[in-house]
Formats: sequence, C-alpha cells, structure tokens
Amino acid sequence: MATRPQASEHVLRGIPVSSGVCRGPIFLFHRSQSASPLRYPVGPNDVDHETARFEQALLRTRNQILAIQERVRQAMGAEDAAIFDAQMLMLDDPVLLDEVVRHIRRDGVNVEHAFSIVAHRYITTLSAIGDEYLRERVADMRDVTERILHNLQSNEEPADLSRIAEPCILVADDLTPSQTALLDKSKVLGLATDQGSKTSHSAILARSLRIPAVAGLESASQRVRNGQLALLDGFNGLLALDPSEQTLYEYGQLARRRLALEDRLQEVRNQPAVTLDGTAITLSANIEKPSETDDVRAAGAEGVGLFRTEYLFLNRDTPPSEEEQFAAYREVAAALNPQPVIIRTLDLGGDKVMTHRQAPEEHNPFLGWRAIRICLQEHDLFRAQLRAILRAGACGNVKMMYPMISGLEELTQANALLDRCKAELQAEGIAFDAGLEVGVMIEIPAAVMIAEALAKRVRFFSIGTNDLIQYTLAVDRMNPRIAHLYEPTHPAVLRLIQRTVQAAHAAGIWVGVCGEMAGDPVLAPLLIGLGADELSASPSLAPAVKFLIRRLQLADARALAAFALQSESGPAVLEKAQALAESIAPGLFQMKP
Repeated sequence: MATRPQASEHVLRGIPVSSGVCRGPIFLFHRSQSASPLRYPVGPNDVDHETARFEQALLRTRNQILAIQERVRQAMGAEDAAIFDAQMLMLDDPVLLDEVVRHIRRDGVNVEHAFSIVAHRYITTLSAIGDEYLRERVADMRDVTERILHNLQSNEEPADLSRIAEPCILVADDLTPSQTALLDKSKVLGLATDQGSKTSHSAILARSLRIPAVAGLESASQRVRNGQLALLDGFNGLLALDPSEQTLYEYGQLARRRLALEDRLQEVRNQPAVTLDGTAITLSANIEKPSETDDVRAAGAEGVGLFRTEYLFLNRDTPPSEEEQFAAYREVAAALNPQPVIIRTLDLGGDKVMTHRQAPEEHNPFLGWRAIRICLQEHDLFRAQLRAILRAGACGNVKMMYPMISGLEELTQANALLDRCKAELQAEGIAFDAGLEVGVMIEIPAAVMIAEALAKRVRFFSIGTNDLIQYTLAVDRMNPRIAHLYEPTHPAVLRLIQRTVQAAHAAGIWVGVCGEMAGDPVLAPLLIGLGADELSASPSLAPAVKFLIRRLQLADARALAAFALQSESGPAVLEKAQALAESIAPGLFQMKP
C-alpha cells in the first residue's frame, strides 16, 4: 500500500511564553487591517453631532471592554482582568479626546477620519519608544482604536476568535489582549505569534489560560498555511511545521513522561509535605476569590496562605459592603475548615487601581499611596473590611495579615482600629473571633530591619518575596530592559530573608513565604534551608513543590542555605539550587524531548 510522502520538517524558533506542548492543524489568523476611514467634510453645525457620535462610540467601547474584563475576572481572576485597566484609561484620556474634537472642529472632517489620524499619531509615537515594555502597550492602543472605529462605523459586535470550531494551533502576526481573552481553550490548543514577548498582555493571558504559547517567531504567519500539521513546544519556544515521525515520537515520549509525572503528583496530593528526615513544612495556596477553594483542595494544599481581597474592590463603582465581604470570607473559611485561611487586608494601589474613588496621580505608585497606607487614611473602607474578617473568624480557622508594613506606627494604628471593631461587634452582639491571629507581611527592607520589634507584636510573619526583591534591588520585574536584574538569589535578598526568619523564631512565631519563590521547586529547598515554616503558592504549582519536599533531606536544604549565605554570587546560588532540585526530583525538570 502506497504511503503519503512526508513533507520536510521545518522548525521555527521563538520565545517560550507559556509552557506546554501541543500538536494539531494550524488555524492561520490574519487580522483584518482596517482601511483608513473615508474622509468627508462636516460643517460647523455638524460638529456637535459628530462629537455625540464619538461619545456614543466611546461608551459602547467601554461597555464591551468591561464585559470582556468581567469575563476574564470570572475565569482567571482580578489580576489578569486588571490588564484591561490600561484600555479603560485610554478611553478616559482627556488629551486624546479633546484632540479628536479639536481636529473635527478645526479641519471640518468627520469623526472617523479625525480619530484615525489622532490615534495613528499616538501609536506611531509609542512604537518608536526605545523601551520594549512601553512599545508592547501599542497592542492595547491598537485594540482600543480598532474597537472605537468599528463602533463608529457599525452597529454589529466586533468579530472575535471565540467561534473557532475545531481544535487547532492558532498562528497570527499578533493578537490583541481582548482577542486572547476570548479564546476557547478547548479549541485553541496553542498560540504562535510573530510578535510579542513574555511581558506582553497576550502572553500573560495565555499563561493564565494554560495554553502553550510561543512569541517572537518573526515571520511564522507568512510561512505557514491553514490546516498544516504542526507541533508547538511552549517549554523551549519551538514551532515544528510538518513534524517528522522522529520528532513526533520524541515529543510523544515527553508527553508520556509528563503524564507519568502528573500521576506521581496526584499520588502525593493527599500526603503531608514532610521531608525525608521528618520535618513538616506547611504547604498552602494563594487565592483571590471563593471559587478557587476547589483548586486548593485539588492541589492538596493545607489551607490558604494568602487570600488576596482586592478582587472584591476592583472594577466597580462603589466599594463592597461589609456584608458582601463577610459572605465572601466566610464562604472560603467554611469550605476549607478546619484548614487555616489567611486573609490579607487590602493591597490596593500600585498596579491595582481603585475605580470607585479618585486616587491621587502619582509618578511612582509602587512607592506611593497603597496597601496599609490607604487603609490607615480611609478608615471607613478599612473598618468595613476588618469587621467582615472578624466576623468570618467565627468559623474558627481565619487569620489576618497586614501588607506593606514599614514601621511600628502603622501596625499600632491598624491594631487600634481592629480593637475598636471588636468592641463594636461585641456591643452589637455579633459573633466574631476575639482572638483572631494577626500577622504582618514582610515586603519592605525597612520591615526586615525592625523585624525583632514587629515579632513581639504579631503572631506570624509572611514574606512577600515579589515586593521584597523589587524594593531591595530597585528593579521593576515587568520592565524587560532591567528584568535580568530581578534576582531572587541575590545575596542581599537571601540575607534579608534569613534575618526575618531569625527574628521571628527568636520571638517564638512562625514564618511563611507567599511570593513567587515559594512556588518555584528550584528555590523551595533554599527557603526551607533558610528556616521558612510555610510555603504558599498558586494551587497549580503546589503539587510540584510538595513532590520535591517529600524527596528532600533537611540537611541538604540547610547546606544549600549555608552556601547561599556565604556566596557573593546570585547566579552561583541559583546553579547550586538547580543542581539540588534536579538531583532529587529529575522528573520535574525533563522538559526537552
């Protein structure tokens, strides 16, 4: 029987932005390039009409983006939904809007043409900026521009990719954030784009959707055809076109190893996170909404080490009431009882913008009005949350921690308001936890330097490594020009963690870590060696961390920590940590075919 001739395999290399491997036919998506809107003259008497059309299009665009944002929030969480805040800010940019109206009035042209000219000027300027991170925000600007132009010219909803009928690997020059957010991951097996990087909004959303993705392929969309068989490797950044039998076999072996690993991870799901020499480590999960309690249980985590409460406050016109917050906190506590649930009080500010009240314009919001600083000035806001948490504490398994504490005065003020809330609830005859355990997050170097004083006044510490690294090294990890300087194993960072642990243990309290370091199997042994009592990670990462802990000797972890504290090189520490992790759990790191 004749066999079909095998096309020659061709491999395109790009940037791995979302892990995983998939195989399937290509769906080639060419974004429709909107033709320049027709230009026609309008008289002085028509300016108000054109302005009204513009305002209606802006309102419709706003409603569409809010709908997409809510869909993302429900499916992926508030952090991913906040990506669309940038688009909302563009819609509210008074300079942009005034310039369009001025163009209509000055040149006597229709609104479509005026807006197209002004928006194109903004996009061109942003594209020319040397900072890659800022250049990538062009995707947000184009996304909004296309929606506004579409809404000016049509009453139909903009076309999207949510209606792809058959499973495929989606290949495109680029995707807007809203297009990525609306993908059906049961149909889109993987993403491959010519443009983009790890920090693009589409890449961030792909990771949240858990869709394998490769960006920066340069000309892939011009070199593939619809229906062409391909294999996408999101671990190593490869798109193999017409993969050979050998390639398919090798990746089949990789898939089998991954499935075997998943089975082994499932086997330890309900087993304790205990080292080989009998040291128990509390392994908790980070969540931001009540619906994630199922994920906590499925991951085999021992409760919640970080319940982010900001999702209740974002993208709404009014703050949530005490009752609304109480219902959400109680739901999580009841679902996971008797396992502990640690609720972090509001960490608004920075990249999490309040929409229900006017926040001050800040040149550097991460160093400005955020977290506990907001709460101590907005007593009504903070009081409602504290009362809700105290009431949820009646379930018996709730703890609470304050973020961004930098001095004793902040802790004292927060606890004074907490005591007033307790007195109110007692006077009102409302059940609450009078002995609620209160801790603080260690995220600022100043907090480390006064850790001994803080430890005398709280029941636990939780180290937020993301901010601690950022503030210690003065590095914005989302800025690709300096992202290489964001170094979790930097000697200064490790010594700050060690000092925090020493201060806590000397005062008889425990220490958790809830930043990204805690969910990294390579760095978890280092944190354990430094003395962390608890690690709290995303539910999806917890099984791999537990798998590694159960194969770890505490003596090896302490030896790694001793080496790290003596080392003058962050890369050397990382190399040593990688070697230890791979030696005790090699299956976690076999991502190459």
